[in-house]
Amino acid sequence: MTYPELDPSKKAFIFEMDDVLYPKKDYDLQVYYLFAHFLEFQETFPPANDLIGFLKKVYENHGPEMIFDKAKEVYGFDGKYRENFKRLHLEAKMPLKLLLYQNMLALLQDMVVDRKQIFIVTGGNPAQQLNKIKQTEWHGLEKFLKVYFADEIQAKPGTGVLQLVMSENLLAASDLLIIGAGSTDEIFASAAGIDYIASSNFV
Repeated sequence: MTYPELDPSKKAFIFEMDDVLYPKKDYDLQVYYLFAHFLEFQETFPPANDLIGFLKKVYENHGPEMIFDKAKEVYGFDGKYRENFKRLHLEAKMPLKLLLYQNMLALLQDMVVDRKQIFIVTGGNPAQQLNKIKQTEWHGLEKFLKVYFADEIQAKPGTGVLQLVMSENLLAASDLLIIGAGSTDEIFASAAGIDYIASSNFV
């Protein structure tokens, strides 16, 4: 799909951040890179490149769940570093900017040209999500975006944040389209009576 194929009557579009506007793994893998170098600096072992390779392999095969514990079990480093690992997830300064998917960048640019309202309504830890947003290369689009953190109001798929978006911006459910990924976003949209399209449709 492309922007001209969307319902022209929609006044505003709502996007999730992770795996919708950018690949979440681009953030997570940079966190692992930073953690591995921090640990090598503190303890000299394990070598950063070894740990990075291990974390990347676990992440790609099993996801991020329990990844610290799996690495700790293999390399035997002190559990006290769990706090550093958690903190990096929240506030890490990325070596590289996070890049939008090309199709999403084009979509956002078309929406701005057509003077549509654009909202990012993102779930998860607000501090972490803000850190991602600040370190994304927006190509000047950031001044056209309004951000809401769902967990500050009601975690998805609760619709509290959508009610706030509508009331603050004088929009009805029929004015909106949500572009998301995964069943939570789909339920989130459905529960509020808002049309939904999976980001995977835009290729």
